[in-house]
This record gives sequence, C-alpha cells and structure tokens, in this order.
Amino acid sequence: MPTPPHPLSLPDVPRETFERLVCFADLLTRWTQKINLISSRDLPHLWSRHIEDCLQLVPLVERGTRITDLGSGGGFPGLILAIAADADVTLVESDRRKAAFLREASRATGCRTRVIDRRIETLDLPPAPVVTARALARLDQLLDWSAPLIAPGGFALFLKGQHAPDELTDAERHWHMTVERIPSRTPGGTILKISDIRRV
Repeated sequence: MPTPPHPLSLPDVPRETFERLVCFADLLTRWTQKINLISSRDLPHLWSRHIEDCLQLVPLVERGTRITDLGSGGGFPGLILAIAADADVTLVESDRRKAAFLREASRATGCRTRVIDRRIETLDLPPAPVVTARALARLDQLLDWSAPLIAPGGFALFLKGQHAPDELTDAERHWHMTVERIPSRTPGGTILKISDIRRV
C-alpha cells in the first residue's frame, strides 16, 4: 500500500477522517490489482495525485450537502467528499466492476452514498446543489450532462488540467455560465466552479 502522509501534513483533516481515508486508500490499492481503478504507475502517488487533489474541494461545499458525482471511477472526487465533507453523494459509474468497488468502499468507510451503475445520459435524478466530476470529459460535454442535474442556486465543481482555458473557450460558444477559476495545488491543475448554466 502507498505510504499515507503524516496526519500533521494534512492539518485541516480530522484524525477520524484521516483514518477513513487510509481505509479507502488500502481498499483501492487492493482492488486496483484486479480492476483498473487508477493506473498502476499512479499507485505510489495515490495520496498526492488523487486523494489530496480531491480534498481541495472540501472547503468549497457545505458540510452534509447533497452531491451528484459523475463518472466516479475509483471514487474521485465523490467518495473523498463523502468521507471528508460528510456529504450525501450519489456516485454515477456505468462500469459495474467499479460500481462494486464504490459500494464496498462506501460500506467500509461508513459513507452516505448511493451508487448508480448507469450511463450519465440515461439518468433521471432529482437536481442536487452540487455536481462534481474529475478527469471525465471535456467541459462542453460536462456542461451538457450537468446542467439538468444542478438544483436552482447550485453549482458544478470540475477538477481540470492544463487544457482548462481552451475548454472554457470552446464551451463558451454553446453555454452562458458564471465561472470561478480556483488555483489548484496540483501542478497544471485548475478547479472550475460553474453556476448559472444555460445554453446560448
């Protein structure tokens, strides 16, 4: 298992939350040997590249809020927010093996989640205050999927990489939106907080 950081290096994470994150990391490491949750090359960097990246979203959501997480995969960022923000998260993952992992990880960490193993375009969910996604699709596609799933007054949080500016330029051809760009601690990364989404 990748060595977790010392708890003092994550000063905003309570001890109980840290222990649940360690439980999650251990389970993900074991399952990744059977199914492709993350790249095996990424396993040594699981904490810095994946878990800590997602923890950046915790201050951006209200504790206990409802979240719909699209393309949850190995649990990023939805399961991390369920653990660290006590969020009530609907995890959408069409791959049934990954969905099985998400159910087991939710049980083991004591999270409030619901796992839906269906394709995003077939969803019929009540709108949520927050919609999240990470490393899933280009922004234009994310907005198409997310717009009907965000409750009035809500917003989307997308963890994006170095191509975020180009994706924003492309998306603005088809969408009106309010965008807040939040610098990421992950090199080359950007957090996009997007609200007031409507088609041009």
